[in-house]
Amino acid sequence: MTSAEYRLCDVSLDRSFDSRDARIEREQELAVIDLLECNTFIPVGHDGGPYRLRIEVVDGRLALHVADDQGEHVASHYLSLTPFRRSLKDYARICESYYDAIRHPGPERLEAIDMGRRGVHNEAAELLKARLSTKVTIDNNTARRLFTLIYALLVRNTDHRVLLS
Repeated sequence: MTSAEYRLCDVSLDRSFDSRDARIEREQELAVIDLLECNTFIPVGHDGGPYRLRIEVVDGRLALHVADDQGEHVASHYLSLTPFRRSLKDYARICESYYDAIRHPGPERLEAIDMGRRGVHNEAAELLKARLSTKVTIDNNTARRLFTLIYALLVRNTDHRVLLS
């Protein structure tokens, strides 16, 4: 089995709640492109892929539906969103600060915001890896991009203010 077989070949998010925020949609598109370009995704106990991943929120929980490249169901994993709440709030605040900083340019401020965003991303990626460790093995970059997609999904499904409260 080659490492190319333990990867995602397709990623989709629940589209039942479409965002009207072009910034979020763009961030999601870039995360999917980056994720598909380079990722490690190894479902525990499965022979190999590549895999298709569908991410949605079901009954207030994060649902990750994994299928093989032919569309055959491999597994579904459900995670509580509670452990991610602080990271999601921090990331939402940082994104709003970033968009505000773009309107009022200043390279020092953008650099500081970007450093903060990377820190939140790293922390959330480690949490995601740990929460999935018994179900799926992923690398740091895959975890970071998946967190971005989880954020995009949740922002699309809720009012921004809910994440910030």
